[in-house]
Amino acid sequence: MDLSCFSQSYAEARQKFLQACASAGLEVQSHPHPLPGSDGEELALDVALAGSPTATNLLVLSSGVHGVEGFCGSAVQVDHLRNREWMQHGQRQDLAVLYLHAINPYGFSWLRRVNEDNVDLNRNFIDFAQPLPDNPDYHALAPLLLPRRQPPTLLSTLGLAGYALRHGSKALQSAITRGQHSHADGLFFAGTSPTWSNQQLRQIIRRLGNHCRRIGWIDVHTGLDPCGVGERIYKGLNHPGDIARARSWWGAQVTTSADGTSSSAMLNGTLDLAVMEECPHAQYNGLTLEYGTQPGPRVLAALRADHWLHTHPDTAHARRVQIKRQLRDAFYIDTERWKRQVLEQAREVTALTLRGLATRLE
Repeated sequence: MDLSCFSQSYAEARQKFLQACASAGLEVQSHPHPLPGSDGEELALDVALAGSPTATNLLVLSSGVHGVEGFCGSAVQVDHLRNREWMQHGQRQDLAVLYLHAINPYGFSWLRRVNEDNVDLNRNFIDFAQPLPDNPDYHALAPLLLPRRQPPTLLSTLGLAGYALRHGSKALQSAITRGQHSHADGLFFAGTSPTWSNQQLRQIIRRLGNHCRRIGWIDVHTGLDPCGVGERIYKGLNHPGDIARARSWWGAQVTTSADGTSSSAMLNGTLDLAVMEECPHAQYNGLTLEYGTQPGPRVLAALRADHWLHTHPDTAHARRVQIKRQLRDAFYIDTERWKRQVLEQAREVTALTLRGLATRLE
């Protein structure tokens, strides 16, 4: 297994993706981001479609919704594009495979999980014409999550532990991660309007997926432990029939936040909502492939440090580098063993998705 599909920067990852598409004979449509990357490079959401643009079945493989998590998702995409056997299996008249590389290119390049507006993109797909949902639990935690000092004081850390003791660890996770619209500099900020990535993604899916009768979407993420395990989290309508179909496609180990089997809390404004809105006639089958990295407290500590850095732009260079490295390490395990686990599990999941898309449409 060739691990050279993994990269050490957004610019390297993008170049490998573009080269892999060229070698596979695929045209790439790039949606340039209005801001430059951390090294002055061009940022873009790059799109490649293999197969007929009128195919009724669409398999989507996406990366980088959460910026810095793109190291993993990009490698999965490049690995598939370089795999001749995979490319041949995808050559069916009724099937197209869509690659969306670096949906949040700013976060990928600048080593942030969020975008240029500090927005968690996977909480941003809501109807902004309606009143914004409130997260009162986050209000109580905000001063503890982002204290004035870094590293955080023992008092703030004990405060978070106390909340977990009083309400349970799941309640703490939900309060922090489900999304909030009140603290623009805070964690898991969902925004007050559609982001650039939100608008670009909707445009792409409307153009390439609106005619489809069935969509199988694999969105690659990292950050929820255990290390190296790719949790298969169902994303879509919380109907028993849809969940059962997901488990028939991807196995009984498919989890869902709705019944508490997933390591993820119930989230607001996730990507699947946008796809179902833009492609209302398609049967949607969504899966978050979530690879474990470090224990949850270490991941949260890295996020807290990065958000502190965001609000302290005059921080010394050496400390800035250390915090950015801490964040990258929380979402990208740069070891041969972890990389092999990532690719092996991704190949299995995409093969199962192809098989699911070949079944009779219900």
